[in-house]
Amino acid sequence: MDGELFPRPPAEVAPGAVHVPGWLPAPEQRRLLDACREWARPPAGLRTVRMPSGGDMSVRTVCLGWHWFPYGYARTVVDGDGAPVKPFPPWLGELARSAVAHAYGTELGSSAADYDIALVNFYDDTAKMGLHRDSDEKSPAPVVSLSLGDSCVFRFGHPGGRTRPWTDVELRSGDLFVFGGPARLAYHGVPRTLPGTAPPRLGLKGRLNITLRVSGL
Repeated sequence: MDGELFPRPPAEVAPGAVHVPGWLPAPEQRRLLDACREWARPPAGLRTVRMPSGGDMSVRTVCLGWHWFPYGYARTVVDGDGAPVKPFPPWLGELARSAVAHAYGTELGSSAADYDIALVNFYDDTAKMGLHRDSDEKSPAPVVSLSLGDSCVFRFGHPGGRTRPWTDVELRSGDLFVFGGPARLAYHGVPRTLPGTAPPRLGLKGRLNITLRVSGL
């Protein structure tokens, strides 16, 4: 947040899991928001995901590069309109690699992972995400998470299950969260959002989470 009284320093929440507050500057947040709005348009646009249990997820999702459905990936929206998944833009891959390099304090080299999946999740005031782990990819490359709009409580646990211990982190617009290495398969979720906390000049009601991954497919 611009001009906040107490700056929020980067923090390692768990080995391999790093929170970088305010990593994405306001102009880049706006650029990413504009892109999300275009990606959300049909065909292969924003959809509600139905779980195998028959329940609907409260977040709505659009995918790039590969289409995620419970629990796998496809090249078409197999649980929706059947359209080909939208392409993953190269600039998003560059953003993901830069995010990993910044979070881990490493040089960005030619051997960096080739990111090829984006899951864009939209949270309204009541949406939440239960504890889960991102295990449908074949690659162990770190997951990159970017937040836009309303703040949320992000719960980060451990690879052993949905039980404690876990750490609750407030993610605000522009925050970066990267988890890889021993934290790559940690359970995580969003128990609640904080409505009305988005930066007014961003022009977004609700929360967008852009999750970037390497498929290994």
